[in-house]
Amino acid sequence: MGQGTFVTKSNTSGRKSTTLRLPFDVPMLLVVIILLVIGLLMVFSASWDLSILMGKSPTYIFSRQILWVLLGVVVAVIASFVDYHIYQKILVPMWLGTLGLLFAVLIVNQTSGSDVARMLVGNSIQPSELAKAVIIIYLSFWLHRRMDSLNDVQIAYIPLVIILGVTFGLIMLQRDLSAALTVLLIGGILFFLAGGNWKIIMLVIVFAIIVGLPLIYIYPKGRVRIDSYITSLNNPLESSYHIQRSLEAVIKGGWFGVGIGQADTKSTGLPLAPTDTIFAVLAEETGILGGAVMVILFSLFIWRGLVIARRAPDQLGSLLAFGLTAWIGIEAMMNMAVVVGLLPFTGNALPFISAGGSSMVVTLTSIGIIMNISRMSNKGKSTERSPNRAVVDLRGRNGRGSVSRFNRS
Repeated sequence: MGQGTFVTKSNTSGRKSTTLRLPFDVPMLLVVIILLVIGLLMVFSASWDLSILMGKSPTYIFSRQILWVLLGVVVAVIASFVDYHIYQKILVPMWLGTLGLLFAVLIVNQTSGSDVARMLVGNSIQPSELAKAVIIIYLSFWLHRRMDSLNDVQIAYIPLVIILGVTFGLIMLQRDLSAALTVLLIGGILFFLAGGNWKIIMLVIVFAIIVGLPLIYIYPKGRVRIDSYITSLNNPLESSYHIQRSLEAVIKGGWFGVGIGQADTKSTGLPLAPTDTIFAVLAEETGILGGAVMVILFSLFIWRGLVIARRAPDQLGSLLAFGLTAWIGIEAMMNMAVVVGLLPFTGNALPFISAGGSSMVVTLTSIGIIMNISRMSNKGKSTERSPNRAVVDLRGRNGRGSVSRFNRS
């Protein structure tokens, strides 16, 4: 479904008919296009006041967002035609370069005196967004090369902890808790799908909790967010100002919304309306039904990503497609859950929708890689595929890893 090339068929009258089938996943492409269109529409609606407050023209943020989308689309198209196996040649420089950017943010913080700066080059580049995609690509190749020794402590477990720990630590030093936790979560999922022992994964999770919780409470904002979230579970009226205004927007929207461009919460103090809380603006202007459509669209996106992962020509493609899809899906669900008070405020963007260059370009580049995996699986349809090709095949029928047991020596 959704993949193919030109196909010629003969009918009963002897005439030949030609059917055009695009060489990549069409449903996935359509969902991404719809999300991008909705995103531009919502950024246009939500960004006027902030643009004016910045001393710019009312369409300043919207105009920049169009440029970021166009740049992301160009990069995505290029990535869709680049064989994903080629990334192995630049794997180490890509990861080291990303760590360098994360470290550079810390240097910028020190020189500027800022406690929360996460951007470089005039607030145009956010390395933590790049780190999420890069760690998925790096770990997919790394795990693929170590399929037969994933449960060996010295060969796989300790290096994996170092890879995730260094990335996690550099992001946490930027006070970006959501990005740091996303890196750990995706790393654990990929390790499990590649055949890693679930006991090792549980050890990593427990270690992350033991280390992560104190770090959250060391930072004042993290402590405030957790305390506010716990309080809001008992009484939503005592939740943080950010969540109160988000819930206000959702309630004002009702079932059908107040109309595109008619929301007033974005103009009366809703924090970060074009970015982190843009889903609240969407819910106010399109109602609960509009919010439900967004959930459905992202659910369809996750479904098609899993289909591409299952059909991938090899296990590497499966890990890449699943990892990138899971990351984008988790980001989306976290953002929407935060707006309605189901999760503590995390500060992550809504993929394809929120204003922001780093998130948009990195996300669309990831879509290009997923599309390339789709193209490669379509090209290799007629050839026999590896028994370890699909995500559903990465674990044994009994749920255990397909590699050797945990090495206790």
